[in-house]
Amino acid sequence: MDASVIQQRMVAGVRFTKVGKLYHFDFSEFPELQSGEFVIVETMRGRQMGQVLGFTPADVDRDYKTILRPATARDLMLREEWKAKEAEALVVCRERAAEIGGYRDVKFVAAQYNYDGTNLTFLFSAEQRVNTSRIHHELRRLFSSPIELRQIGPRDVAKLMGGYGACGELRCCSTFLTDFSPISIKMAKAQGISLNPSEITGMCGRLRCCLVYEYEQYVEARKTLPKRNKRVMTPMGQGKVIDVHPLQDSVTVWIEEEGRRTFQREELIPMDEYEALQKKAQEPCSKHGDGPCDCGKEPGQRNQDKQIAASQAAAPETTALPPAPKVEKPEAPDGSENPQPPQPPARRSRRSRGHGGKRNN
Repeated sequence: MDASVIQQRMVAGVRFTKVGKLYHFDFSEFPELQSGEFVIVETMRGRQMGQVLGFTPADVDRDYKTILRPATARDLMLREEWKAKEAEALVVCRERAAEIGGYRDVKFVAAQYNYDGTNLTFLFSAEQRVNTSRIHHELRRLFSSPIELRQIGPRDVAKLMGGYGACGELRCCSTFLTDFSPISIKMAKAQGISLNPSEITGMCGRLRCCLVYEYEQYVEARKTLPKRNKRVMTPMGQGKVIDVHPLQDSVTVWIEEEGRRTFQREELIPMDEYEALQKKAQEPCSKHGDGPCDCGKEPGQRNQDKQIAASQAAAPETTALPPAPKVEKPEAPDGSENPQPPQPPARRSRRSRGHGGKRNN
């Protein structure tokens, strides 16, 4: 019971082409379905045969179409039979387009039959939108299957054609890319790639898909490295950054006495930071007293102590005062060390001063 509940919460990933997107379907009616098996499903273009590549948890807020049935041996034989007729159908389409005229700028790339021949799709590419009513009417008269004409982009054309890329390997789009990511010229600039069209353009005439592979790594690495023409301090002296190597976490610096030298990020100091450190080193110490200070030097060797010593040396010398004379203490008549201080004379009254101390009767 628990196993069936878990299977009902899973959906099957089905792919219809060799290198294509995954579409998810409900397989609860076929719990014994295994990865690698072929199934028949209903799509917007009718019934299609696809291959189950795996299973994934279902999204609760999404409705999934159910798998109609597993493909039988007859279905697989029918698919191979109709697939063998695709090349002939493409030749007929190209010939009729040339006879009708007006499709010189249209390139018919492929013809694709449904697994049971109930639908025939012609894929073509063009720079602009094309009116396909005339060729569509002619093809309906030549083929018994319903006809569909679908315009695709240059990247899809390269994916169908296959072949080798400029790197010498099979094209990414025809080997493992199931979707095309948006690519801009900014990605090439961030990676330091030459903007020569022959070096950044793929066989499809668009920017190469591989430009997006390492773009995020380059952006993150450049955040911690100095930019070009930036002046930095290195172990060999001041220099100017002439090249940046993001994936190596290093830069190439031009030093007048040494020339080109490559340094790691840890060996570099920006000039503004270096000048700030030099300015702080020349300022007086921020702490006072006999203890250690911010500069780490002993008392007497600090910038503050040196400035105090210099100011004292530059100040004018002051005249020394003579020592105060020593006052000798009088000795007591009895020879004691603490004689009594002399008493002031007694104050006489005015009457006694004027009459000789005699009182008038």
